[in-house]
Amino acid sequence: MSKESPVVAQGTEKGGRHFGAWRIGFLLPYLLPPLLIVGVALGGAWAFLPVLVVFGLIPLLDMALGRDRANPDEEALETLLRSPYYRLILLLWLPVQYALITWAVWQAGQGLDWLTLAGLAISTGVLSGGVGITVAHELGHSRRPPDRAVARLLLVSVAYLHFLVEHNRGHHARVATPDDPATARFGESFYRFWPRTVLGSWQSAMGFERERLDKAGLPRWHPRNQMIWAVLGPLGLAIAAWLLAGGAGLLLFLVQAFVAFSLLELVNYIEHYGLERQRRPNGGYAKVDIHHSWNASERFTNLLLFNLQRHSHHHAHSLTPYQALKHFDESPQLPSGYAGMIVLALIPPLWRRIMDPRARHYREQVLGLNKESI
Repeated sequence: MSKESPVVAQGTEKGGRHFGAWRIGFLLPYLLPPLLIVGVALGGAWAFLPVLVVFGLIPLLDMALGRDRANPDEEALETLLRSPYYRLILLLWLPVQYALITWAVWQAGQGLDWLTLAGLAISTGVLSGGVGITVAHELGHSRRPPDRAVARLLLVSVAYLHFLVEHNRGHHARVATPDDPATARFGESFYRFWPRTVLGSWQSAMGFERERLDKAGLPRWHPRNQMIWAVLGPLGLAIAAWLLAGGAGLLLFLVQAFVAFSLLELVNYIEHYGLERQRRPNGGYAKVDIHHSWNASERFTNLLLFNLQRHSHHHAHSLTPYQALKHFDESPQLPSGYAGMIVLALIPPLWRRIMDPRARHYREQVLGLNKESI
């Protein structure tokens, strides 16, 4: 774990009593694949069952179960960091994801009606993106080579391997600045943000890889260029999907990948919308801290997404494992958990009505900004 922030984590609760429940709670994502299997077996609109649960039921559960602002005390923190359990439940998602996508591709080739096929493809993408990319994000920050290898394999399955390059080397250094394609600007809708971040992240990742290879004295087409595998990996899986289930299988693989990485970019949109670091007289930016990421404390979604909503602490100390992330009252707080905010982000007028006053207030009163856009 990296050195802690000098800012004290101020939660409304403290202690270690309830953190044992996290051992069970962080298994919640593993309940979603069976929902998809049941939904496809029932057919038709039932194939959308995971989508309805994630974006319909979970926001209601967040409201019912309330927020978790508790931070582990020193004894609980030591236990959380020492236990291999929390890493193991991340690693186990790799075979689940590949089995799920393979099963979905095979199902697509069984002559499903269009509604069932659409539900299967979109629901698979919600799982491979919502859970799979979240796991890849966490493992991609690990210093262990096996963890990073698992992260790469997960990202290949959704055709977004370059995310690991751009996120670690680019986003964490440039977050809340105009140079970061993954930071949504104040007043920018998700539909304007999506092409800017998708194209910008790819271009940025290519630049980082070129720079790394040049410094190592290696040619651009060297096998160590991760951008080559960002193309060849998904291409190989797409061919495998076509061989297994024909055109329907290929279509399913492509749609689930599109849904998965679009869901990632929805989360990026939510996490930093309208936040900006102040520019210093020397042209640089203020250091990234807990004020430059939106935080959410909804209990259920935090368990489902491995504490991803404690994003302020993650950006202040990116090496901190998910089970040790803390809540900060001083961070900007979202009005709902990610599941609810994703639905909101897809409706720009509603998003701006709810989020713009919050973002404007935080920009002016905390960040000391006067302008309306980055």
